[in-house]
Amino acid sequence: MKTKSFCLSVKTKSAPQFIDITDWVSGCVADSQVSNGFAVVYSKHTTAAVKINENEPLLLEDMTEFLERNAPRHAPYHHNDFSIRTVNMTPDESPNGHAHLQHLLLGTSETVPILDGEMQFGVYQSIFFIELDHPRNRQVMVQVVGE
Repeated sequence: MKTKSFCLSVKTKSAPQFIDITDWVSGCVADSQVSNGFAVVYSKHTTAAVKINENEPLLLEDMTEFLERNAPRHAPYHHNDFSIRTVNMTPDESPNGHAHLQHLLLGTSETVPILDGEMQFGVYQSIFFIELDHPRNRQVMVQVVGE
């Protein structure tokens, strides 16, 4: 059994931003030399997600609108009330309750099976790293496990 881990630094430009990382993950799988196993793609953030979906421009617009409808950026959130919030505050804290709630809908990771050295994607599947908060430096990890 082999395990190989990779980390990608991403500088996001907007939010939400859907960044297709499929080619990078495929390269990680190739570099791992795992023939049969799985790859876990993982966001190291509570306001940035990883999802598999179709990379089609109009669908990406629909997904952006879906996130905004379900957790609007400018809605009132207790998490954004810095006059009462006392936990996990940083000097550059931003009002990002919406991003945490959007993350609940999307999740932190995806797992992709590997057979004969190839990730087993459906016809239109791509892996996205999704910025939900605001532009900044982010990290996404891949861990490949198998034989």
